[in-house]
Amino acid sequence: MLEQMVDPALDRIRRVLLHERKTGLEDRAVVGGIARFVRELAARTTAGTRSHTWLTDAARRLAGYASLPSAEREQLVVQLLWEVESPKGEGTQGSPHRSRLPQGEGHQRGRHASSLPKGEGARARRVRTTPSLALQAPVGEVPGVGPKAVAALERLGVQSVRDLLYHLPRRHLDRSSFTRIADLVAGELATIFGTVWQVQTKRPPLQRLVVTDAIVQDGSGFCHAVWFNRPYFVRTLSRPGRVVFSGKVEYGYDGALQFSSPEFEFDSDSLLHTGRLVPFYAKTEGVTDKQLRAWVRAALEATADHIHDPLPAAVRAAEGLPPLGQALAQAHFPDDDGARRAAFRRLAFDELLLIQLGMLRRRREWQESQPGISMEVEPDVLNGFAELLPFALTGAQRRVIDEILADMARAVPMSRLLQGEVGSGKTVVAAAACLVAVRSGCQAALMAPTEVLAQQHHRSLSRLLAPFGVRVELVVGSRRRAEKSAVWRASAAGDVDVLAGTHALIQDEGQFAKLGLVVVDEQHRFGVRQRSALRRKGYNPDVLVMTATPIPRTLALSIYGDLDISAIDELPPGRQRVKTTLVDPQHRARAYDFLRQQVRLGRQAFIICPLVDDSDKIEARAAKVEYERLQRQFPDLRLGLLHGKMAPKDKDVVMAAFRDGALDVLVSTAVVEVGIDVPNATVMLIEGADRFGLSQLHQFRGRVGRGEHPGYCLLLSDADGTEHNPRLRVLVENHDGFALAEEDLRLRGPGEFFGTRQSGLPDLRVAKISDVAVLEAARRQAQRLSEHDPWLTAPEHAALASQVESFWRIGGEAV
Repeated sequence: MLEQMVDPALDRIRRVLLHERKTGLEDRAVVGGIARFVRELAARTTAGTRSHTWLTDAARRLAGYASLPSAEREQLVVQLLWEVESPKGEGTQGSPHRSRLPQGEGHQRGRHASSLPKGEGARARRVRTTPSLALQAPVGEVPGVGPKAVAALERLGVQSVRDLLYHLPRRHLDRSSFTRIADLVAGELATIFGTVWQVQTKRPPLQRLVVTDAIVQDGSGFCHAVWFNRPYFVRTLSRPGRVVFSGKVEYGYDGALQFSSPEFEFDSDSLLHTGRLVPFYAKTEGVTDKQLRAWVRAALEATADHIHDPLPAAVRAAEGLPPLGQALAQAHFPDDDGARRAAFRRLAFDELLLIQLGMLRRRREWQESQPGISMEVEPDVLNGFAELLPFALTGAQRRVIDEILADMARAVPMSRLLQGEVGSGKTVVAAAACLVAVRSGCQAALMAPTEVLAQQHHRSLSRLLAPFGVRVELVVGSRRRAEKSAVWRASAAGDVDVLAGTHALIQDEGQFAKLGLVVVDEQHRFGVRQRSALRRKGYNPDVLVMTATPIPRTLALSIYGDLDISAIDELPPGRQRVKTTLVDPQHRARAYDFLRQQVRLGRQAFIICPLVDDSDKIEARAAKVEYERLQRQFPDLRLGLLHGKMAPKDKDVVMAAFRDGALDVLVSTAVVEVGIDVPNATVMLIEGADRFGLSQLHQFRGRVGRGEHPGYCLLLSDADGTEHNPRLRVLVENHDGFALAEEDLRLRGPGEFFGTRQSGLPDLRVAKISDVAVLEAARRQAQRLSEHDPWLTAPEHAALASQVESFWRIGGEAV
């Protein structure tokens, strides 16, 4: 081995090589060039000595040095300098690419940090010295979290140690595989394990930057690692020891491979940012991933003795779930991808189990706290109702009516969800239920989210129930106070049988004489508290909630776990499919020509826009702007404008005009998604179709073709390639609302499925409602727990009961 700074010949070449680097590797360090200098120096050195052998080999490698590219010159010079300056026992003679690690240790692809060799280069096991902390302790008590960090973390919703532990990574980057420097490839992410041979700062000319440049060597070769405006890294990287670097490999300005702003750790540390699956988090200003990793690790160490698992051991064993403490640790710092998946599955299971237990408790409280009203179902009355209809009930409608009436006949309050696409006949089913309630001596209330829809229900129920002497009244916000007061007085006296309305039904002080049935339409637009407020107007009334949005099974199990579910999965006979077409922007004129042609045939059309006013942030065609433009486009047609910001009375005027045929085209926002029934409308032209969900588009489509003439749905977008949009193509090829709902849930997730946060479901940090397997496992275990311990009063379930209460109190509606 070479002796550093002992042999004068080696000292001379060391100084020449250093000068060569300092002068820009231009082969001007010595007269005649560096190759000639080394060759002559070798000739003057005593033959047979180690120095002579090494210099002879160096002269061979330096032959042609003057013609090498700059990057190759630097690689060769640094390699020679490393060999000259290697401490005793670590250098190599004539073998520049041999690893300095003992054979078989380190630098192997796929080698995980936890399997680094023992002894030199191994990461030391830390002894936990972090003070013990309770989960409810303020996050400021976590070591390293100062006042500024506390304020920044609060913006992330992190206030306690528990919040910090449940601030889970958005993703993990695999830095567990080590790559030899000789195998680095530009453009790839890589992790290396080597020695910092030299580190220095540079100031590029004409730039106000400080570049920290480290040269890293691992025995197979060398590379650079550079950072901008991090001069303190010189001191950090000057400490002895091998270092793990992780980052993206790029070509430097001189063509040499380098890491740009890599993360690094000395191998004597417990690897946190490199050499493993590394977590990355949702952040805010003043907080970095590196800080969050350090804080989370400190929190995990500090709470190791305080994480008590509320999940019964039998449940964990049945579902193969890890303990909570282990799951939290592996969710942040997993040993491998399998451990990461198992950890997130456990945490997702916890959330879904709490949802299911809360739903089951809500259902039990409603049905067992007080007896319901047993309704008397008169077959003759129902047969007479069916015979008076201008159409025959479908098989699905009859089945659903039977399910509802069976619930109403019981002394336990009904709690049922009715699903049915637009035009499937839900209103007729609701009317049958209202008739049964009235004939049993009770009153019924139907609450809708908009005045337009409430008024439509009032008209429909009045028409359907008038032959039976049923009095139907309307309560909406736009009615005069005196009118509403008169209706409420009649209701309190029992003179009103059915009351249709909006939120006014629960906001007004009016009362019912005997409310026995509550029907809530488009239920996803109401929160749990709103539905409960209407329930409290009666004495444990039966409750039927309806939706025209087909709910995917997984979502129904979660959001409506407290309800029985019925579905009208059959459209009335003769109902034609709406032909759906994708239209590229350049073919918009063709779409307009088709619309005008339909109007000339005596039909009507909708044009839907995603916004009310123009937005600088979202380039969508706003209803107001589009209405003004279309008036110029169709000067010969009668156009109307409808949007949610209009006063209720103004909306009613426009709606009545369109319904009565006084308007040819209705330009509207998504307010037409519910509440508009115009059998003469045959064209649904949707601008910005890519901005709506599949289920919402399907509901728009259901608003046309409801009469004797076929319907057409034209999907337009300002984005090129509309005709080949795969998501919209699903709508063209599929008319099954339930199948589209499943696809919509998969593509957009539950938060966007309804376009509202009014479902009453607590926020989910980990779980995905679309994860059927975990959801069904949670529901299965919730039912088992509920069967054996309905109110979770057993001592072994006390912690779980507390979790349920806290989860629903903080995240959703109180159970």
